[in-house]
Amino acid sequence: MNAARSRTCPHWPDAPRRSVSPSDGDHEDGELLSPVIPVDPDTCVLADATLCAFTVLDDKLITLAQGPAQWKVQLFECPCPGQDPRAKGPIGEVELSTYTPPEGSPGKPRAPHFLPVLCCVSPPGSRALHSHLQGPRGFMLEGALFGLLFGVDACLLESPVILCGLPDGQFCCVILKTLVTSRLAPGDPKALVKILHHLEEPVIFIGALRTEPVAEDLEDAHSDCLVALGHRGRTLAIKASWDEAGNLVPELREYCLPGPLLCAACGGDGRVYHSTPSSLCVVDLARGGAPWDAEQPDGPAGLPSLLCPASLNVCSAVALAVSPRVSEGHAELLALSAKGRLMSCSLDLGSKTPGPTRVTAANSGRKIKDLLCGIGTVSERVSSLKKAVDQRNRALTCLNEAMNLSCALLSSREGPRPISCTVTTAWCRQELQDVLTATCLLENSSSFTLARGWALCLQVLPSSPAAHLDSAGSAVTYTVPVDQLGPGGRREVTLLLGPGEDGVLSLPLTVSCALFLSLREVVGGALAPSDSFKDSSLDGCPPDVLPEQGGICLPLSEHTVDMLQGLRFPGLAAPPAQAPGDPVDTFLESCRRPGGEPAGPESLRAKYLPPSVAAIRVSAELLRAALGDSGSGVSLCCTTLQWLLAENATVHVVRAQALSSVEGLAPDGTGLRLDVREVAVTDLCPAGPIPAVEVQVESPSLANMCRAHHAVVGRMQRMVMEQAARDSSPPDLRMQYLHQIQANHETLLREVQALRDRLCTEDEASSCATAQRLLQVYQQLRSPSLLLL
Repeated sequence: MNAARSRTCPHWPDAPRRSVSPSDGDHEDGELLSPVIPVDPDTCVLADATLCAFTVLDDKLITLAQGPAQWKVQLFECPCPGQDPRAKGPIGEVELSTYTPPEGSPGKPRAPHFLPVLCCVSPPGSRALHSHLQGPRGFMLEGALFGLLFGVDACLLESPVILCGLPDGQFCCVILKTLVTSRLAPGDPKALVKILHHLEEPVIFIGALRTEPVAEDLEDAHSDCLVALGHRGRTLAIKASWDEAGNLVPELREYCLPGPLLCAACGGDGRVYHSTPSSLCVVDLARGGAPWDAEQPDGPAGLPSLLCPASLNVCSAVALAVSPRVSEGHAELLALSAKGRLMSCSLDLGSKTPGPTRVTAANSGRKIKDLLCGIGTVSERVSSLKKAVDQRNRALTCLNEAMNLSCALLSSREGPRPISCTVTTAWCRQELQDVLTATCLLENSSSFTLARGWALCLQVLPSSPAAHLDSAGSAVTYTVPVDQLGPGGRREVTLLLGPGEDGVLSLPLTVSCALFLSLREVVGGALAPSDSFKDSSLDGCPPDVLPEQGGICLPLSEHTVDMLQGLRFPGLAAPPAQAPGDPVDTFLESCRRPGGEPAGPESLRAKYLPPSVAAIRVSAELLRAALGDSGSGVSLCCTTLQWLLAENATVHVVRAQALSSVEGLAPDGTGLRLDVREVAVTDLCPAGPIPAVEVQVESPSLANMCRAHHAVVGRMQRMVMEQAARDSSPPDLRMQYLHQIQANHETLLREVQALRDRLCTEDEASSCATAQRLLQVYQQLRSPSLLLL
């Protein structure tokens, strides 16, 4: 059906542009308001607040009023010109079925209120004015249908019939002349009122139309079908037809149109126009989209079995009327839009109303083939959409678990965490070389499952070289996918820390552990456009939707690997049984260290220079409070050494032998000695000597000694901070002695600065003595007489 052409009707020339009201001055001058015409109560025919609908037939006024419990139809005589405009009492009335008030209770919004529909229908040849039966509230029916619906009394009396459509869905009728005779003695509603049907929803329209073709010798053809429409789309059509026995019977058919319906109107050629909140539609009761067969027998055709609404591409209307000036294939409508615009719509219906055609076998085969092709396309599309919905559901489930897991990790900063990652270090032999490895153990103690998209990210960040203090070392990140790690599951990952390709292992190292959820991997397939004609197995994601590395990162832990963890103690382990060695290993070992002595600058330093020594002293009372004395005969020195090497892989050997001094190897192979002994610090406390424990670090390599000393100081600092949080008070000290120690250190620092400046200006011969003095000052700074209390 071609699109309708609509235009807005102009304003009436003599209509006022503004309403006359006391508040007229409150509006702006340029605002257009709907004209309001006041009607005085003395000039109106009826002043009744219960009136809901009315119609006029000749000189009679029919009204429908809402009583407290029932609907009431009343008949009045219209006053003649010149007489008192107020009508006299009713000349007839009858009560309809029980009225059901709208649902709702005090304080709650009531259900929408629908007004009843009232119209008059007359048989052919009735004396009622023809002009009054051509409007939207009056029409004529064929004699056969009129008699079947309203009975013999209405036909003999040639009486018009009042049709009422009530908000509760009842569709009933009252014979007008019987209503007039009930003036003195109101009749029995069961005898005067006849219920034709019940739509079970509010009736919004009652009308009649012609569905059969009009004969050429018949000038005026009356309607042969009565229709009633409900608000939610239920439609009733009544037509007279012949049954199998040859008797004329009323044919009632119910249809269901897409609702809700706002208004409707009947047009020519069996069409019913109805408006929905979205558009204006039309249905054809003469054809109804049913297939025509040229071989069907002659006679009146029945009502179609199905109605298919067609949209007219016109906006929604709240009131509708069909112009009687209709040419073949065209129609003209007058519609009032929801925004208050009055539109005239011209419709071209010829392209959608072909004549009867014979259905051939070829046409049927082609239609069946098209239907099967359409079914296959729809099935493929449904399968693709179902897969897309499943992908979205899985993505939403994964994102929901990620959100719950994030909340659990962020809320458990103190105490055991639902997901943890611990790091341990150990030395192993790999490709004829000793290497330091870190084992990261991921444990899932929560009730969540780490499924697709989750990965364990391990970042190894080395320390900065001494010559480049302002630049951080290059970090290396390892990403390990975590697939289906359920509650209670564990995943172990081993990393190689060093030495690297240059043969150097720079300590300390920082190992950071975190969980990462890739949004691209989880929701990438769900965000991909679903197209049944493309390969749906490709889980791509449109660019610019998600970043390449976009995701959720949840930090787990951070572990520092220092020199104390990287020490090796080959002399502590029991010597293995002598076995024939590999000749290749023996040859390479002899080439690497000729004569059994270490080679390189570090070996020369160890041979000709004294070892570098640094020490730190800690109060025995502070150590006992922090470490606790087991009382099993283990000395405080042994307990302190075990505490310092607690994260070393060979701490169990130190604990088993109860050692207080140990010699080991640094990662580069040079020796390093840790010696823990008890000392007494004098001249610091007035009460007497303070028992303390001295931890001494000794190594031929100054760099290794500094790294080990830094690791020991770091552990001592953390211990002091923990004890300070417990509000432990230090003993009384001599402040003058402490001031003297501070002054001595300030003098040493000034000397260090002067020696470094001298090294830049002296020649090679003089710089040796300066460098030797600089090393001595460094050693004095790293072996202070201070005491941690």
